[in-house]
Amino acid sequence: MTAINTPAAPCAPEDVTRVACIGAGVIGGGWVAHFLARGYDVTAWDPAPDAELKLRRLVDAAWPALTQLGLADGASRDRLTVAATLEEAVADAQFVQESAPEKLELKRDLLAQLDAAAPAGAVIASSTSGYPMTDMQTTAADPGRLVVGHPFNPPYLIPLVEVVGGERTAEHAVNWASRFYDVAGKSVITMKAEVPGFIANRLQEALWREALHMVANGEATVREIDDSITEGPGLRWAFMGPMLTFALAGGEGGMAHMLDHFGPSLKSPWTRLEAPELDKKLYDAVVEGCDEEAGERTIADLVAERDQGVIDVLRATGRLPQQRRAQRAAQHEKHQETA
Repeated sequence: MTAINTPAAPCAPEDVTRVACIGAGVIGGGWVAHFLARGYDVTAWDPAPDAELKLRRLVDAAWPALTQLGLADGASRDRLTVAATLEEAVADAQFVQESAPEKLELKRDLLAQLDAAAPAGAVIASSTSGYPMTDMQTTAADPGRLVVGHPFNPPYLIPLVEVVGGERTAEHAVNWASRFYDVAGKSVITMKAEVPGFIANRLQEALWREALHMVANGEATVREIDDSITEGPGLRWAFMGPMLTFALAGGEGGMAHMLDHFGPSLKSPWTRLEAPELDKKLYDAVVEGCDEEAGERTIADLVAERDQGVIDVLRATGRLPQQRRAQRAAQHEKHQETA
C-alpha cells in the first residue's frame, strides 16, 4: 500500500454510532441487519423502487436468528432509515459499507460518488467478493480511505470479514476498518496484500469447480456432493481449518509426517481446477439437483434452517457473541489477578 495523507477518521472505531449501507440486496441487507443488531443507527440506500420493502422484509426474517445470537444494548429495527438519495444516506455516516452488484465500472463510479459525498476521512468499505481495491479506487478523489471489507453470506450470521486495501489505500484506513469490524462483532482477517478472490473465496471456489466437474461428468449427484461435505470434512471445518485437520492426519508426527507420507499424491491427477463449460446440460443438472434436494422446502425454509444450523454450531463451539464477550472478560479478569 502507498502511504496517502488522508484526513483522520472523524472518530475512533469504538465511538461509531451511525453507519451507512449502500446497496440493499442479499449482502447489503445482511449488513444492515448485522449493524442494527449491534446497536448502530443505520441509513440505507438502494436505487431499486422496491428496495425498502425487500430490505425491511430481510431484516425481519433475520431478526429471530440475531436475537438468538444476542442483541446489543439498544439494538432495534426502528433504528433503520431508508434514504431517498445516496448523498442523504452518507451525509452524517461515520462508516460506509458498499454492497453494489459485482460490476467493475459500477463499483468504480459508485465508490467515487461515495467518496465525494461522505464526510471527510470516514472510511468506506466495499463488500466486493473478488475485485481488488486497486482496480476499484481509480477514479476516487481520496482513494486513501477506500478498503475492501469482504463478508460471507449472510453477513449478519457468518462472523468472517476479510479486510485489505489497494495500492492507494492508506494503512490507517485498513487498521481503522479492521478495528471497527472487530468492535462490531465480526471475526476479522486483515490481509497483508491483495489476493485475487481474497482467501476464503479462493478456497470455496476451488471446491465449487471440482463439484461442477463431478456433476458434469456424471461422477456424483448434487445431493452426494453436499452430503460428502456436511457429513464429512464440513463437520471438522466448523472448528478446525483444513491445514490443522491435515496435520492431525499425520498422527504424532503432525504435518511433517503428513507431507512425507501423502506429499507424492499431490501430483495425482485428481483435480480439475479449471472451470468446466457451463453448458445447458450442466446448468440443468445443477438446478434440478438443487430442486430435488430442497424438496418441499421453500427458500425461506432453507434460510431459516441454515441460520439455525449456523447458530447451533456457533453455540456448540463457544463462538456466539455473548460467549466471546464472556471469554474476553474472563481473560481480562485473569490478567488483572496475575498483574
